[in-house]
Formats: sequence, C-alpha cells, structure tokens
Amino acid sequence: MKFEATPQEQLQILTTGVVDLVTREELLTRLEKSYQAGKPLVVKLGADPSAPDIHLGHTVVLQKMRQFQALGHEVVFLIGDFTGRIGDPTGKKKTRPALTEEEVKANAETYKAQIGKILDLGRTRLVFNSAWLSAMTFADVLKLTSQYTVARMLERDDFANRFKNQIPISVVEFLYPLMQGYDSVALKADVELGGVDQTFNLLVGRDLQKSYGQAPQVIMTLPILEGLDGKDKMSKSLGNYVGINEPPDQIYGKVMSIPDDLMGKWYDLLTDLTPAQLAEVKRRAGTEPKAVKMQLARRITAQYHGEAAGAQAEAGFEKLFGKTGDGLPEDLEEARLAAPAEGLSLVRIIVLAGLAPSGGEAKRLIQQGGVKVDQEKQTDQNRLFRHGDTFILQAGKRGFRKVILD
Repeated sequence: MKFEATPQEQLQILTTGVVDLVTREELLTRLEKSYQAGKPLVVKLGADPSAPDIHLGHTVVLQKMRQFQALGHEVVFLIGDFTGRIGDPTGKKKTRPALTEEEVKANAETYKAQIGKILDLGRTRLVFNSAWLSAMTFADVLKLTSQYTVARMLERDDFANRFKNQIPISVVEFLYPLMQGYDSVALKADVELGGVDQTFNLLVGRDLQKSYGQAPQVIMTLPILEGLDGKDKMSKSLGNYVGINEPPDQIYGKVMSIPDDLMGKWYDLLTDLTPAQLAEVKRRAGTEPKAVKMQLARRITAQYHGEAAGAQAEAGFEKLFGKTGDGLPEDLEEARLAAPAEGLSLVRIIVLAGLAPSGGEAKRLIQQGGVKVDQEKQTDQNRLFRHGDTFILQAGKRGFRKVILD
C-alpha cells in the first residue's frame, strides 16, 4: 500500500498529546521502514472486559488508535477474555475477584459495539487472547515465567505497597503482566498503546519480545482524563463519568457541568482540532466560557450520536437553562403534595416530587450540595415544610419542580 503522509508527518500527528514514548527514535525508524515497504505497522490496544461501559476517559487512547488507523496502519483491539478472568491488579489494593467465562463473553460483546463509535470496525482486527493463552502448555508457562524475576515484579508500586503492608498477592497476579506482555509476542506488535497507569505492563511486553527474538515494540502512553469534578480520574465508581452510550441530552448536560478550567484539557484529549484551532478555543474560553463549553458539549455529543442529536441536545439545554437568565427552566413542572400536620421532610419531598428514586439517593444529593430551595443550597435533610408552603426545588443539575404543599 501507499501512505499519503510521510514518516515525519505521521510522527508529528501521532506524538501529539502523548505522555511517554519509548522511544521516539524507534517509532520514526519503524514508520520509515513501513513507508518504504508499503507495509502497515501493527498497533495494539488491549482491554480486559471487566467493566463493559466505555466512558470518555477510555476514548483518549481509542482516539489515538483512530489516528493510526486513519494514517493507514493496522489496529488490533485485543479483548482480554483470558486475562479478564484474572483481573489487572494495577492500582488495586487487594486481589480482584475473577470473572466467569460467561461474564467475560457478555462484556466483550458490549465492547465491540461501543468501539465501533470511534474506530472503523471494518478495518479493525478484533482478537481474543484466549486464542493463544488457552493453548499454552505448562512448559510454555514455565518458559514465560523464567523471563522475569520477582524483584522486577516488585518494582511496580501497587505490588510493592501491598507486599510492604502484608496485603496478599497471589502468584497468578504476577502472571498478569507476563500474559499481557506475551500478547505482544503473539501479535508481533510494532506499537502498543495504553494509559499512563499501564506503563509497567507495556514495558514487560518490550522485554518479552526481546526474549522471544522479536524487535521490541514502541510503547505510547496517553494522559488520564479527569472526570466531571475536575479532580479525580474519570471513573464509574466515582460517578464522575460520561458514558458514550448515554442519551445525547445526558452527555451534553454532563459536559456543560465540568469546571471551566477543565475545558482546555478536554478539548486537547477528546477532539481532533488542529493546534491552531485549539489555541483559538483556549483564547476564547477566557472571555466567553459558556459558548466554548457549549461547542465542546455539542461536538462530543455529536461524535457518539450524530450531528442531529448534538444539535437537538443543545436546543433542549438552551430551552431548559439558557433563556431565563436565572438558571431555571421556563416551564416548571408542578408537584402538588399532601402535607400531614407534622409536615414533610426535605428528603421525602424530593422523592415524592420524582427527583430521586429513594430516600438514600435524596440524602446523597443533599450531602453533595446538589439540592436547592428557591435557589439556596440545602444542608439539612430533616428540614420540614408544611401546608401552604410553595417553593422551587432543584435536585441535581437538571431536576426542577415547583412544589406546592396542600
């Protein structure tokens, strides 16, 4: 095949936004050989199907993979159906329960559907590492384990900390980075992508390829994306995530809720704007942050649901928040509630008004500062309201009711 971009042009595109590259010289050499031979590089990205919902944090690496694909290289999305039964110990303080084979298969199917929103599935090689790991004999496993020492494994911070604090580490967890590294051997990977928290595992792949007589893969790590709170890594468990399968209005609304100082990084990591366009967006963010954030929200929504859905989500958001000037929707839904003589607590009102599914969820919203009465934040979940009270209740970013107690 013939590549349209020169090796130097490809290098400039591919290294933008990268945290670590091992090594830049090796990548350029491989790109030059690929260009001359007309042979695409094999670019690997692995994922354990233990958490099947892809959020924007995951897409940072997938977007880089799409760049390789657009430049004409062969991208391989490896679903770790075998390693997923063990669980990656990276960042874990204790042994993670293994998934059943049925759970792994179900999650893997979900991954396939979702990565198609970012990658061209027709040009993406989907593989399962059970194809070679399941076929290994005990002699093969012993040969693999002989390539690495326990001392090297304990260089990983998570293993070292658990060992120091006498938290159990199973032998099978030591096998995880070896198996992930062996995936690169089996695929003869030229490049492997991952988040910065995967650096150790990617380096193991380089070492194993050398041991098995292959040229070591180039490793490329991408930044961690902060979630909606602007502080912690985007995570479902922390509730600060934006799932790419969420409805358009939810994606749009969640993006609009991020702190202004996070916009620049989200533009960098989640869009394909040119450096000049990014510079202009960041300049405008200082003087017209809402317009710039709306542009970001519409762009991200459209990427996963189409331009029409992005425009519709924006129109819906503007109708709800953009015209009154006070952050309240124009047409408030009423909630008429019967108040007993002793009154109704704030928690009970939130549930009865349909703004939370349970008292526990209502309490959580109050504790997180997400409940307002007549635009004043509420901290007392036991506050009582009585017959004749009328007020505007807000629970969460987009939940409003005009409450009337009869």
